[in-house]
Amino acid sequence: MSDLIVRGGNKLSGEITPAGNKNSALPILCASLLTNEDVIIKNFPDLTDVQKLIDLMISMGSQIEWDKKKCILKVNNSHFKDNLGNNGFPMGMRGAILLIGPLVTRMQHIEVKKEIGGCSLGIRELDPHLEVLNGLGVMTEEKDSILTINSPRRLSGGKLWQDYMSVTTTENFIMASSKAKGVSTMTNAASEPHVQDLCNFLISMGAKISGVGTSTLEITGVEELHSTEFSISSDHHEITTLLALGAMTGGEIRVNNAEPEFFPLINKTFNKFGVQIEYEGDTAIVKPVSKLVIQEPYTKNMLQKIEAAPWPYFPADLIQLMIALAVKSEGNIMFWNKLYEGGFFWIQEMMKFGAHIVMCDPYRIIVFGDKPLSPATVDSPNIIRATVALMMVALTIKGESLIRNADSIKRAHPNFVENLQKLGADIAWIN
Repeated sequence: MSDLIVRGGNKLSGEITPAGNKNSALPILCASLLTNEDVIIKNFPDLTDVQKLIDLMISMGSQIEWDKKKCILKVNNSHFKDNLGNNGFPMGMRGAILLIGPLVTRMQHIEVKKEIGGCSLGIRELDPHLEVLNGLGVMTEEKDSILTINSPRRLSGGKLWQDYMSVTTTENFIMASSKAKGVSTMTNAASEPHVQDLCNFLISMGAKISGVGTSTLEITGVEELHSTEFSISSDHHEITTLLALGAMTGGEIRVNNAEPEFFPLINKTFNKFGVQIEYEGDTAIVKPVSKLVIQEPYTKNMLQKIEAAPWPYFPADLIQLMIALAVKSEGNIMFWNKLYEGGFFWIQEMMKFGAHIVMCDPYRIIVFGDKPLSPATVDSPNIIRATVALMMVALTIKGESLIRNADSIKRAHPNFVENLQKLGADIAWIN
């Protein structure tokens, strides 16, 4: 495990291009299994989670060439095996659940050792994914802690109304139904930028998908998908982090390829702290702010608040970054994470810097901002953006802080520390 040493107090300024979206890279790589023709993926991020999936696919027969310097990945699955062998489905691997959708179009028999997946944010259910498979004609049976998945040679179109907007369930539905016979419809579908990326990738391969970016997807299955070249969109999490760091440290940061079409609500949320995001084409610009102040609502007897839920709500994976911004802002604000039952259990680490935060319940906290902060040694949770939030606050505090076990950053942001150094941050990895 690696630690981060942070010597804070510098203004961060400069121009930077964010990495490709990790949450797009994983499903798109899995979706490449839907064709045996060459697939070229551009703006592909170099991440630990991705590398594990690539190693697995290569062991199964995929031919993969990865130019990490140019961020280009070439995949050919024409020699991919038709079964998983004695090891069964790799349920313990992060992101492995996204393999189920494409694999049932290639394999008639899959065995899964029964496990409950998840991370520090909360448990990840397997049930919705099985509901997708069953709705497309797949038979599933559990016996002696082994889940057996038996697929027909071609899936059949079906309808599914999700209990909630699950990203990975939506993605498995999209991948599996893209080659199913007939029309498939999902109501209450997730619509995050990375889900849209997956849809657009498959459309470029010949899939017939309507409703991209909405909560209802209709997919008309095709017999075969073909080769394509596709560029992954910039990571909106990283874009938000960079803009917030500019505001928090009093610098001016210009973020290229900033995906402005995804940012109206995120920019509206920045406005709650008195931060205005400007644009020159697709370059986002945050300029120095004399003082961060939480804006008082028109209804004076209510706290300013940020509510996070599935897209197009404010993204739950960005709420930690706004907590960091709130710690540095004058005033009080409530955060309400409607998605993850463990989304705020890391805040005691933020409090070690001197932040004043009250947990109302597992889903809501109140931040009392602009309190005196001092350097600290903190322990990173196994939550990517929470670790980033701790780093963000440490960068604003004069003196030396230590963030222990910060490797989760590498799971989502390639060369992130090196990029922050280019902006003026005094930060480094230590083993």
